[in-house]
Amino acid sequence: MSLLRYKQEFHLDDPRATLAHRDIILRKPFLKRIYEDWYATFTKEQKAFPKGKFLEIGSGGGFLKDVFPGVITSDILALDCCDMVFSAEEMPFKESELQGIFMLNVFHHIPQPWKFLKEAERVLAKGGKVIMIEPANSLFSRFIYRNFHHEPFEPSGKWEIESSGPLSGSNQALPYIYFQRDREKFETEFPSLRIRSIRYHTPLKYLISGGVSMRPLVPAWSYGFFSGVEWLISPLSRLVGMFATIELEKI
Repeated sequence: MSLLRYKQEFHLDDPRATLAHRDIILRKPFLKRIYEDWYATFTKEQKAFPKGKFLEIGSGGGFLKDVFPGVITSDILALDCCDMVFSAEEMPFKESELQGIFMLNVFHHIPQPWKFLKEAERVLAKGGKVIMIEPANSLFSRFIYRNFHHEPFEPSGKWEIESSGPLSGSNQALPYIYFQRDREKFETEFPSLRIRSIRYHTPLKYLISGGVSMRPLVPAWSYGFFSGVEWLISPLSRLVGMFATIELEKI
């Protein structure tokens, strides 16, 4: 599917849009490499607990199953590429059943994220983790997200968003709101979840990849070069990072 047809034919909440999203990622080598690097963050956790049960929420648009066959994939939409269908706000797992929960650009779409976090407290085993990669709130990212992205970015927003649809409803600043702006409130509301780390990263590569809606600005062979550039400017990540990896641990 062409990027133009993807943008013209499917509403964001149409399951076909999610499948088109996945197809585009797999067909764009530069973008696929970004996802592979992000997935490595998830698979590293699996190696620390080889016998644990791991879940990915919002799997439909990605390909984590291809690199981590043992992961349980899920989505709120009924998709053939996913193992389970359910809402992150009500997960069909027993207490302490999971060792890890992985999310890639999902948290900011959950209408009531506090319900998901309560569920994470319930279903995670002690020492289990939620690892999510989400939009960051840096000086550079705020400019990009507010001026060149279709999803809202409201750092002054509330703890909930309107449920207009699985993908159309969002506030890209929700991770910042929960884990940085209102960190004290988070620690009070979710005493069993500890914020282990928040790492800003990827200031350039996703933009120049074109994402899922634009054509790439650079050839695929330049991926290593731009990875090196990002490494050189990594001391400035809190100012320029477009994404953040957030790690929560059940204590």
